[in-house]
Amino acid sequence: MSTTDQAGTTPAGTPRGQAARDHLWGHMTRQSTWERGEVPIIVRGEGHHVWDSRGKRYIDGLSGLFTVQVGHGRTELAERAAAQAKELAFFPLWSYAHPQAIDLAERLASHAPGDLNRVFFTTGGGEAVETAWKLAKQFWKLQGQPGKHKVISRAVAYHGTPQGALSITGIPGMKAPFEPLVPGAHKVPNTNLYRAPEELRDDPKAFGRWAADRIEEAILFEGADTVAAVFLEPVQNSGGCFPPPPGYFERVREICDAHDVLLVSDETICAFGRIGDMFACNDYGYVPDMITCAKGMTSGYSPIGACLVSDRIFEPFKHGTTTFYHGYTFGGHPVSAAVAMENLDIFERERLNEHVRTNAPLFRRSLEQLLDLPIVGDVRGDGYFYGIELVKDKATRETFDDAESEHLLRDFLSPALLAAGLYCRADDRGDPVVQLAPPLTCGPAEFAEMEQILRAVLTEGWARL
Repeated sequence: MSTTDQAGTTPAGTPRGQAARDHLWGHMTRQSTWERGEVPIIVRGEGHHVWDSRGKRYIDGLSGLFTVQVGHGRTELAERAAAQAKELAFFPLWSYAHPQAIDLAERLASHAPGDLNRVFFTTGGGEAVETAWKLAKQFWKLQGQPGKHKVISRAVAYHGTPQGALSITGIPGMKAPFEPLVPGAHKVPNTNLYRAPEELRDDPKAFGRWAADRIEEAILFEGADTVAAVFLEPVQNSGGCFPPPPGYFERVREICDAHDVLLVSDETICAFGRIGDMFACNDYGYVPDMITCAKGMTSGYSPIGACLVSDRIFEPFKHGTTTFYHGYTFGGHPVSAAVAMENLDIFERERLNEHVRTNAPLFRRSLEQLLDLPIVGDVRGDGYFYGIELVKDKATRETFDDAESEHLLRDFLSPALLAAGLYCRADDRGDPVVQLAPPLTCGPAEFAEMEQILRAVLTEGWARL
């Protein structure tokens, strides 16, 4: 096993690959893979591509981590960060404000639907979800309904790693090592039409009604006087990009209103053009009580997140000594807020939201060509956010067992896709899928390149089974 690569050496003189094995703890990473082989080290990005330490180029089919909306290497974002750091590198929002946070809060509110006019800044999406749950609990206490503390979310959904956000997450394997978690989080079925009850698969609207009604069923089972909020992604990420069926969010909004439950739109992935609009709830025509977001706000050039809140929720905090005792040292960081403003300027200058709306049908058609492969059971998603579900038998929709999925995804697909020059996600949180979420600047040429790589690798994967 080589311990040297073109990533060079650390300031201490250690080859970086070896230093990574000795000291770096990868996030969501099986560290044993680093011990057995080379550590993949990405050293540069430009446009739709990134390069590793050995000089190999990859098309970034996942926008880093659903994040780099405007592409890599945008010097205007780096320059804006440097300029802001020279002017005011840091100051907290604890009892103070600074121009960058003020300007960004106003801009985000201008894109939000309804009366979501207040912005609480965090440094990431998980913190934004944590913020929303805590805020929901305190809001209901201030309304004289202290029993409303529970939350409802969907099976297999991912909402973050903090203790509260992890409770809202619907992936048992990710939660088990950290239990007991925050109590009061309950799960309902998601909107995976491909795995819907057979009698509903050919009627998306009926399936959407069925799935939404399971939320009402859970509220009634738990007791509406105990349920604070429902947390939903516009397009559910984990499990492989489940879009909402027609009428789904309209019905969910009706249910929440009927039972006085808050609706939180977790747009950590879906906001900032990933589906089309700045906020995906606008794409699907519903007005939540809160929006949580992060990732694409700065296209990943600096960390930031936010929880947008309706006037109704903020109203009791405007009076007397009432305080939301919650905050983050780096929430609304001046440099990050400045970078976010410049990032949103790029959206406007380059008309990226319109670009996504125009090209999204082409992206879908390109990926749907893969349905002629025996291993591809379903292609689903919206905007620039798609999952490709892999199956053992297309006729019966039989999936792979755990051992087969492990072999297919980790032993073959992940390294084979990288070797072929495509960075994306092969995921088994739910049924095995390949996920794609390229930079919003991509177009037909990049769609074709990704489809060709996927076709070749998936064809080989099927032959190996």
